[in-house]
Amino acid sequence: MTGALHYTVDGPPDAPVLLLGSSLGTTGAMWQPQVAALAERYRVVRYDHLGHGGSATPAGPYTIDLLGRKVLRLLDDLSVTRVHYAGLSLGGMVGMWLAAHAPERIDRLALLCTSALLGPADGWRARAAAVRAGRLDSIADAIVERWFTPAFAATHPDAVAAYRNMLVSTPAAGYAGCCAAIAAMDLRPDLAAIRAPTLVVGAADDPATPPEHAAAIAERIPSARLVVLDGAAHLANVEQPEAVTRLLVDHLDPEGAVR
Repeated sequence: MTGALHYTVDGPPDAPVLLLGSSLGTTGAMWQPQVAALAERYRVVRYDHLGHGGSATPAGPYTIDLLGRKVLRLLDDLSVTRVHYAGLSLGGMVGMWLAAHAPERIDRLALLCTSALLGPADGWRARAAAVRAGRLDSIADAIVERWFTPAFAATHPDAVAAYRNMLVSTPAAGYAGCCAAIAAMDLRPDLAAIRAPTLVVGAADDPATPPEHAAAIAERIPSARLVVLDGAAHLANVEQPEAVTRLLVDHLDPEGAVR
């Protein structure tokens, strides 16, 4: 299976590289609330998952292994040996795979609103089938409702509309392929092998990956730190941008963090 990943780069070319992985149904633009602050310290590389945004969309189904290997190929293409990695949701799943299977490439790791096992598998397969049948737009409102708290949705309708548009613009084959990857995924056996210093962030009001999923990850990764944010649903970096940015900066550069 061929296909290159689309990416954007911000920040000084000689700074440490921070790779950002986004949620299912979004692109690297999901991280826009963090870019300005992070790019002051890092060469920030935001990539689109296989089948998303500007990346190639080969026929599925995909696997987490495949998504991770595509990221490794991107790093090789960029001639980058080692990176910090932060990923939310599907991006976090890929991050766990990378840290376990290519530990020499990952310096510090941040996992946000994600899961090592996100069943039921039949539900993901049914969603993939619906999307392949052309019904992504019909289920988009239900998906986006899980991304934001009702309070945020009521006060930021333009932001919610923009992320909904990002979702429905995702190629059907790519979205369905990644649904299949999540359906087949069980990263729990990999977690004990992760040696990168790891921050795990959950959101108190996240119905997609509830805080207990974050706790289960933190329990299995040696010396991981767990933080649960109040006032945020699944896209916590959008709903609580300052808090997430501060957590990332403090974790990625603990000696130089500004509190």
